Amino acid sequence: MNIPKPQQRTLHALAQGGHIELERDENGRITSAECVTRDGWRLTDCTVGVFQSLKRKRLIASQDGGPYRITRLGLGNLRAQLDNRVGAKAW
Repeated sequence: MNIPKPQQRTLHALAQGGHIELERDENGRITSAECVTRDGWRLTDCTVGVFQSLKRKRLIASQDGGPYRITRLGLGNLRAQLDNRVGAKAW
């Protein structure tokens, strides 16, 4: 599956333990979607459009009214990305 860069960045943050928090207006419509990493940082690439696209592709889901997290399908569609936390191998 071809996934654009903002969606890939959001999926990588979710795969490392992050979640998506939604804000709704009084009518129940989504006004903002914020991706929070496991360290508490907010990802600027996560917009309502990115959230809706990931949800439509079933790459993220919510369980029992909780925050949105990555699904098994989402994990399977991630491209490999070098983790900044892992240092280079010493030869």
